[in-house]
Amino acid sequence: MRPWSTSTEDGLRHLLNEWDPVGVAEDAPDEYDCLLAPLLHRLRSGADEAAIGRFLRYELEDHFGLDPLGLRPEAMAGRVLVWWASHCPTDDVGRA
Repeated sequence: MRPWSTSTEDGLRHLLNEWDPVGVAEDAPDEYDCLLAPLLHRLRSGADEAAIGRFLRYELEDHFGLDPLGLRPEAMAGRVLVWWASHCPTDDVGRA
């Protein structure tokens, strides 16, 4: 079982689909699901904006084969952290 709720996962999925760096979220809403668990683990571990930005940049380049120039992974990292702070799943802490 995941150490976070389905609603938390859905919220992050929605945020990633709004960003949509590949440009396919409308047709493939699960395109970024591969980022969910790694991002949520980082967020729960207290990763900062720079660490989240590095992760997103790496995934854009290595996994999706994209040039991150113009996709602004560092700005997205900031959005992710703002979302996390406002939707922090405090009720998920300690669940296994």
